Amino acid sequence: MAVSKVTRSFSCTVEQLWQIVTDLSHTDWRSDLARVEVLDETRFVEHTKSGYATHFAVTTCEPKQFWAFTMENGNMSGSWEGRFEAAESGSLLTCVETVNGKRWWMRPFVSGYLKRQQKLYMDNLLREVNRITDENTAR
Repeated sequence: MAVSKVTRSFSCTVEQLWQIVTDLSHTDWRSDLARVEVLDETRFVEHTKSGYATHFAVTTCEPKQFWAFTMENGNMSGSWEGRFEAAESGSLLTCVETVNGKRWWMRPFVSGYLKRQQKLYMDNLLREVNRITDENTAR
């Protein structure tokens, strides 16, 4: 089992950050995804650009504070938790991801993969927050 925790600050309100992260109908800011299929209020499927599907089930939703879900695909199972907090410069998002490789030979690589995925997610999110902030400033 691999666990990775990352915290990043964003120059937007917690409300704005929450909206970006949890709006599954607008995920074009995610460079790794082709689309997200919403099954119902608590279940969705992310499809990567290479066609790989990961299934998610929301386990906790405390608006503008905490969002958590389980995830599973053919290679792994695990969980993701996001804690949203107000900060002096805007907001903070702390993500904790726990992943279990389903195949024994994958387990040594899971930690590195997880860290790369979290960095990509946070970099994409920062770019989207900056885009929205720049748009709002220009108005």
